[in-house]
Amino acid sequence: MFKACLAQNSSKFASPSTSSLLHTSAVLNAPRTKKLTRKAKAEIKAEKWRRINANLPSPVFGTRKGEEFKWDKCYLAQILVNEAELSGPPQMTAVELPVGTVQLPSQMGFGVTDTDAEKLFRRLPELSMRTRGSDNGSEKEPFAVWAERVAEREYRKANTFAKVLDLRNADSDGIAYENKRRIILAFSTPENQFDPGRTEVQAAILTFRIRNLGNHLAKFPRDLGNRLGLRKLVHHRAKILRYLRRKSNERYETLLEQLGLERESVEGELIV
Repeated sequence: MFKACLAQNSSKFASPSTSSLLHTSAVLNAPRTKKLTRKAKAEIKAEKWRRINANLPSPVFGTRKGEEFKWDKCYLAQILVNEAELSGPPQMTAVELPVGTVQLPSQMGFGVTDTDAEKLFRRLPELSMRTRGSDNGSEKEPFAVWAERVAEREYRKANTFAKVLDLRNADSDGIAYENKRRIILAFSTPENQFDPGRTEVQAAILTFRIRNLGNHLAKFPRDLGNRLGLRKLVHHRAKILRYLRRKSNERYETLLEQLGLERESVEGELIV
């Protein structure tokens, strides 16, 4: 009896809107959210990843988009061979030597240093001119005539050496060898002026190789073999720089500035 009265009174006070909400048809007629496909989810994730990495510097070139000028101003870029100068007219410098005035190239290849050039163009001709030996020919030939002939021969030899040793005659491997030699000399210490194993030297050589390979892949993006090699070089450089940061943070910061690299381009997760 009590249950019947309670049910009757509750039905009187219940509003029609409340009863409609509690009805099962309201749940069945509710709008359903559309499920995303796997492809759509992947596109959303890729777009989110692009937005996050839009302002990060390139792990290959080390700078952000629009800030490529930082590379041209860094120390490493200034010591490398300027290939634009090699494509122009030859720049020769007249130098007075014991055999006469010789036109020497502004940049010498094949690893010829200033010391080597001094030996080839100054000391070697002097030693050849002092040596008489079998070049005297006939014993009746006057010494002055023989000396003039030897001097003329050494003069032609010096000019030939100058043309051969011009860096303009070097191929891509010769230019790369010259760049590596300059990097080793520039990043070594005064105590050891040629130290290929120094951390700064190794990082600079890797940066030089990475930029060359990156420029190549920008022209030929389907070269997958070299892209794998580029990834290995980028992670190898990051490993070397992490070691230098643990050893000396001051040297690490200085080297990043000299190489034209941002911290974000060599730290954290690197995706090439």
